[in-house]
Amino acid sequence: QVQLVESGGGLVQAGGSLRLSCVASGTFFRINDMGWYRQAPENERELVASITKGGSMKIGDSVKGRFIISRDNAKNTVYLQMNSLKREDTDVYYCAASADISGWGTEDHYWGQGTQVTVSS
Repeated sequence: QVQLVESGGGLVQAGGSLRLSCVASGTFFRINDMGWYRQAPENERELVASITKGGSMKIGDSVKGRFIISRDNAKNTVYLQMNSLKREDTDVYYCAASADISGWGTEDHYWGQGTQVTVSS
């Protein structure tokens, strides 16, 4: 089982920056892909950015050029550096991960509890 705990959200003015962190803990063989999603009230969850264990990245079109995803495999941690924040970036941001729990190659998917990011004028 994997628990994902996000931190770093908060209130920031438009044009500012925040860095989100997500730490995976629990009992597992390894963490594979990690990523960030966001969800505004009553909206579908949207991919912000993802990164494989080997470092291959996908960045959502709406944040490309502004957000950077990175990870520290030794710490089982993924980061999201958010720059040039806009009001439309206001959302709950969720960490996600795929993990092999047993070591036999079966992959499960996990979500964090979410962290609120609010961008004000």
